[in-house]
Amino acid sequence: MSVEITKLPSGLTVITDTMPHLETASLGVWTGVGGRDEKPNEHGISHLLEHMAFKGTAKRSSREIVEEIEAVGGDLNAGTSTETTAYYARVLKADVPLALDVLSDILANPTFVAEELEREKSVIVQEIGAAQDTPDDVVFEHLNELCYPDQPMGRSLLGTAKTLKDFDRDILRNYLTTHYRGPEMVVSAAGAVDHARIVADVSEKFASFSGKVAPKPQPAKFGKGGSRVVHRDLEQAHLTLALEGLPQADPTLFSLQVFTNTLGGGMSSRLFQEVREQRGLCYSIYTFHAPYTDTGFFGLYTGTDPADAPEMMDVIVDVMTNAVETLTEAEINRAKAQMKAGLLMALESCSARAEQLARHILAYGRPLTVDELVARIDAVSVESTRDAARALMARSRPAVVALGSGTGLEKAVGFAEGLTTAKAKTIYH
Repeated sequence: MSVEITKLPSGLTVITDTMPHLETASLGVWTGVGGRDEKPNEHGISHLLEHMAFKGTAKRSSREIVEEIEAVGGDLNAGTSTETTAYYARVLKADVPLALDVLSDILANPTFVAEELEREKSVIVQEIGAAQDTPDDVVFEHLNELCYPDQPMGRSLLGTAKTLKDFDRDILRNYLTTHYRGPEMVVSAAGAVDHARIVADVSEKFASFSGKVAPKPQPAKFGKGGSRVVHRDLEQAHLTLALEGLPQADPTLFSLQVFTNTLGGGMSSRLFQEVREQRGLCYSIYTFHAPYTDTGFFGLYTGTDPADAPEMMDVIVDVMTNAVETLTEAEINRAKAQMKAGLLMALESCSARAEQLARHILAYGRPLTVDELVARIDAVSVESTRDAARALMARSRPAVVALGSGTGLEKAVGFAEGLTTAKAKTIYH
């Protein structure tokens, strides 16, 4: 694989990874703007803008945008996250110029026709309704609010029917102009691509994206934790727990990720084995860690019978506190092997490779090599993993949300709130 990088005078970065054995290519535009960049009166605008990019340009209708890509067998999509928004395509190698032309067109020349805008607002209101009918989405929405109170990071990416109602084409265009600037944008491509050709095309088609670095969002501040019980008539109790994690550039990030994987990252993890295999308390249980620019989010999710919720949470607390000091070398090595395999398997996909390169540029300012990433994983030890686990438990009070019915939910969140108090501190200190 051959990675090449060119930074244009506008500040926009072009990065490619030529994979000559492939007949296809993935390419996209990643921007360093997402939900956390929104002011209170802009709640949901990043996601709406992503939708509206496909609703017509000065030279293509919304139908022509998708038909041109699908006519050559390709596909086109986009996604909004807390810190980034991405627009990407997968095509045959001969159609890379077409894909790049479409991607540049939807961002440089959107028309934001009033009728299309109102229609897309209605679509997103339906999306909000669908999310409210999905317990997993609802419980994590409440958890984010607890973890990042009164902050953009604590709000849903979708916005609300009320905030969406106020957006018009001028507000959208102003947000686009303010946040979509060369220094915060990356065009990334992997597969059957030619770096020089892409640089030439991007230089021409993205010339309008210039200017200084976009305004920085407010620093994230993890909340004081606490608990919330949301009563709904559901078959299961949905239980979530969060602790303050680590930012993207923290040197101990990989050790924390190993701890996360040993705890609830797969079928061999401690939580899966104890809670599902030994006790039969759930179908699904997992932990994860999401690093951001200036904070991190360690999370746990499971669903169980409401009557079993207190036992479930008590067991979770026991397993987590016990794991801090008893993780074995075999468990650490297994988690490291899973991380390396996941990394290397992903690199066989041009789509995953293009995304990884873009995210590295936005997070680190450069792509990390495979050797660097593997070395960071290999450097994790039993002691560094335990240290990362101790720091995780001591860094914040847990935020806990239970969603469902029954009388056991309050007791369940009470057990979870005790995770970093007397029982855990006995182990740490």
